[in-house]
Amino acid sequence: MADRVHPKSSPPSKSNTVPSSSPPPSGTYVIQLPKDQTYRIPPPENAQRYANYTRRKSRRCGCCCCLCWFIGILFTLIVLMAIAAGVFYLIVRPEAPKYAIDRVSVKGMNLTSLSTISPEFDVSVKADNGNKKIGIYYESDSSVEMFYRGVSLCKGVLPAFYQPSNNVTVFQTVLKGNGIELVRSDQRALVNAVTKGSVPLTLKLRAPVKIRVGSVKKTWKVRVKVDCDLTVDQLTAQAKIVDRDCSYGFDLGYENHYLDLGIWD
Repeated sequence: MADRVHPKSSPPSKSNTVPSSSPPPSGTYVIQLPKDQTYRIPPPENAQRYANYTRRKSRRCGCCCCLCWFIGILFTLIVLMAIAAGVFYLIVRPEAPKYAIDRVSVKGMNLTSLSTISPEFDVSVKADNGNKKIGIYYESDSSVEMFYRGVSLCKGVLPAFYQPSNNVTVFQTVLKGNGIELVRSDQRALVNAVTKGSVPLTLKLRAPVKIRVGSVKKTWKVRVKVDCDLTVDQLTAQAKIVDRDCSYGFDLGYENHYLDLGIWD
């Protein structure tokens, strides 16, 4: 019996057509954009945040500009003041006057009864104004005080007067004390010092003054300060100064106590 031959089934034919999707409904459009070109609409509150940030930034810039402007003006004023001070120094050549205790005469010191004393010191002060264009007005409200071992023995005031430029003036003042009590240790030390011919004293002088420079009659008030450590040989009218060490200076802006400038002789 002959075998029955079945024909091979032919492979399904390949089709090049791609099945299309179903068409969109009428009135509907689909637009496809690349992902990098997709833009989002920010929420409305972001606009308010941006406005607040811009306002703060502009305010900070305004403050910085004002600060820079103020610093610039201040720096300019400082430079101008420095230039003016330099010109003033070159023209006037100011120098501090010099002070010294020229003479001391003592009365009322009874060494036999030192528990209570009423001394009187006649003091001569020499003021040397070496400035060529500066005069000095010595005002009232001055004070001069004499001390022994920190105890105030007597006090007085200076005369008010005007000292012109290139002038040396010796002015006298009388210092008086009344009922001054000394402790026993100070009494013994004072008697011992007189016996040795070496009595240490301290004089403190304070005098308000005003300066005259050229056509400017009077400047602001400053205060002259003179502190002198003296040593005299005796406590009589014939007392002689055997040693002295004086320092002098000025309170600039005396009325408000701005600055203390000390100078030592």
